[in-house]
Amino acid sequence: MKNNFIYKLSSLILLIFIGIGCEDNAETFTVSDGTAPTLASIGLSEIELDAVNTNNPAVTFSWQSANYGQQTAVVYDIEFANDQDFTNPVIASSVTGENAVTFSMGELNSAAGNAGLNPFEWSDLYVRVVSSLGTQRSNKANSNSLSLRVFPYFNYVFNDYFLVGDGTAPGWDNNNNNPALFRDASDENLFKYTGYFSNGQFKVLESKGLWQPQWGTNDGTSIEVNPGGGDDPERFPTAGAANIAPGFYTFTINFATQNFSFEAFDASGITSPSALAVQGSSLDAPVALTPLTFDGHIWNASAVRLKPGDVQFLTNGTDAWGSDTSFSGIATNGGANIPVIVEDDYDIWFNDLTGEYILVPLNL
Repeated sequence: MKNNFIYKLSSLILLIFIGIGCEDNAETFTVSDGTAPTLASIGLSEIELDAVNTNNPAVTFSWQSANYGQQTAVVYDIEFANDQDFTNPVIASSVTGENAVTFSMGELNSAAGNAGLNPFEWSDLYVRVVSSLGTQRSNKANSNSLSLRVFPYFNYVFNDYFLVGDGTAPGWDNNNNNPALFRDASDENLFKYTGYFSNGQFKVLESKGLWQPQWGTNDGTSIEVNPGGGDDPERFPTAGAANIAPGFYTFTINFATQNFSFEAFDASGITSPSALAVQGSSLDAPVALTPLTFDGHIWNASAVRLKPGDVQFLTNGTDAWGSDTSFSGIATNGGANIPVIVEDDYDIWFNDLTGEYILVPLNL
């Protein structure tokens, strides 16, 4: 009897512990839709952006935190727009768990441009903070918005590239009116140069007068770069000692895919104009372009002051060539006026084999 009592008591205790163990004590984690952040006043109504001291602080935006009912990391997107309805907002900056962001002059200028503000004119910039949770940006909540008048400078987003080498017009001189590569109007990473190459080789430079950054090839297929402080790549187009057979070629280089090609071009039957000039509302008077002695199909004029407006290329004093893309493109006879959107001194290049042109700003 005693053993039976002990057995029953042990079973009862075990059942009690099992019952306790099965009880659901888990806390439910719930997140509310959130109380939106509150964007604080910035204490200024307008700002003229400084194109010289671009790293100087321009403005700081701060806000009161959003509240999602739990201690959780909150993502804050600072959005800019050119209208108070935020029809096409852009995210100027993103932070997690912070309550303020400071923009430099350069950062604010770039973000304002992305939001659709034009350079060199006063415009309203609208700002708000959007809170959310996680990488999926869930449970978004918009803050109040504020606006300020901004005067952006022009943000030239393109890189320009130039030929150097004994197979090209300047020889191995990095500051000898080096011909510019012609940038594709729809792909800022794609460049071409169609023209005469002599018995030699060449490389590509990003800045005239500087040997780096410098592009070449080490395998005859892909491009290599010495950005500065490294080893220079081998020369185009073969990466070996073989020189180019003199003639006309098209050199194509893609800085995104890191590939290039060098192919023969049939220039027979293409006659250069007897005269070529640039004209239009961006100029007080037409400016003559000069063909290279090395290759009469490549024309240029240096440090031409252009104002906002448009230009065309005039051949033989009669035919006007143009296109609707600024800075670079392919002109056609009777084409549109080429827009000039910012005043500066430009090196102007035109290729009468292809109609390609490029306007290289010198101070932007």
